[in-house]
Amino acid sequence: MFPHDPSAWRLCVAPMMDFTDRHCRYFHRVLAPHARLYTEMITAAALVRGDRRHLLEYSAAEHPVALQLGGSDPAELAEAARHGAHAGYDEINLNVGCPSGRVQSARFGACLMREPALVTDCVRAMQDAVAVPVTVKCRIGVDEQDSEADLRRFTAAMVDAGVRTLIVHARKAWLQGLSPRENREIPPLDYPRVHRLKREFPGLAVVINGGIVDVGAVREHLRHVDGVMLGRLACHDPYSLARIDAALFGGEPPARETVLARLRPYAEAELARGTPLQAIARHLSGLYHGLPGGRAFRRVLAERAHRPGAGWEVLEAACAELRGESVLR
Repeated sequence: MFPHDPSAWRLCVAPMMDFTDRHCRYFHRVLAPHARLYTEMITAAALVRGDRRHLLEYSAAEHPVALQLGGSDPAELAEAARHGAHAGYDEINLNVGCPSGRVQSARFGACLMREPALVTDCVRAMQDAVAVPVTVKCRIGVDEQDSEADLRRFTAAMVDAGVRTLIVHARKAWLQGLSPRENREIPPLDYPRVHRLKREFPGLAVVINGGIVDVGAVREHLRHVDGVMLGRLACHDPYSLARIDAALFGGEPPARETVLARLRPYAEAELARGTPLQAIARHLSGLYHGLPGGRAFRRVLAERAHRPGAGWEVLEAACAELRGESVLR
């Protein structure tokens, strides 16, 4: 069994579909040297039968980085987990929290909270296949399954299966009648339930996720649980990761200009291998969120990063516009 250090999950960036790709994760690593990063959810079937090299690609700078898998077939998940561990991922995480209809129809995501015995089989198969930690990300409940007793039973099943780190989105998932977007707002978050869960399972590392917006909230949650996982905040105001990382682990957050300078060699290497600038720039648009000139920075990226042949000069133009030096033609 791997050594278990709950502090390894003190600060995490959530897996987010269509967002936390390898370019996003590299950017987040520059911002937050100590954060634990997660891939987008990748289905086990895609890894077993698809282009594994493309799906599993990442930079060594991303460590510690976890692979999140979606699925409900123990054998398939075990094989996918083996591929992830072989590729060097530090953790394999099972998605038991996504509420989308497409995920439900494939019998994985949040709907699996109704089937803890199946999740147990999946987790055990994955653990038998790899030597790295196997973790689970879930909700506090799903549809009518909404009591603390339900969450307690699910958690007990995970602990019995050998799970030592549980990431809990502090909002119930409504699988009927609400879209995935609405599931990010409705029903209300219930942080105290997650805090109580940690008290009930003191030997389990519990990471809380959902609606955490600043350093103060992070510090408050860490009084009750082992770690925090940030999602939308990292999308809309990515520089907040730098502030929070520095507050938790010491030091000063790098200036935004320093972040871009550190990112430039990676971006130029990617451009040289044919990656379009837009694939990288879309993650940078919120870097100056809330600052004077931030809208101008975003506008330049939106107008120019998608153009054929666009290079780092677009970022230079965006920074010039930010400073009020209009260089747009």
